[in-house]
Amino acid sequence: MMARVLLTGMSGAGKSTLLEELARRGRLTVDTDDDGWTLPGSVWDEDRMSELLGRHDDVVVSGTVANQGRFYDRFDHVVLLSAPVEVLIERVATRTNNPYGRSADQQAEIRQYVVDVEPLLRRGATVELDGRLPVGELTDAIEALL
Repeated sequence: MMARVLLTGMSGAGKSTLLEELARRGRLTVDTDDDGWTLPGSVWDEDRMSELLGRHDDVVVSGTVANQGRFYDRFDHVVLLSAPVEVLIERVATRTNNPYGRSADQQAEIRQYVVDVEPLLRRGATVELDGRLPVGELTDAIEALL
């Protein structure tokens, strides 16, 4: 069976790490934080996303943007990867693959997003996974959806 999966969540939840492991296991993945997928205003390039989803029925897309809800009906699963806010802050402060989250202002922004945005993501999600779980266990859970 094949499926389209959207992996979403706050900065530091572990989306990029999980996506890397899925790709290592041979899955088609797209990190919309890279390669111009996200346009100014923190929205996806809708034409490009529509084209991707029209072409692939076996893709894991990662991202958290303002217009992602417009695509929920094109995904078989919307997976919210979550973790307590202190875990998120610790991770963004120490990660080396993304500079976002190192400043006090960015960390305050993440704290506010957990209050304002994460509940919206939770309402749209079909599955929620604990981002504190080992990456192999999370990858197995996503592969079970595929």
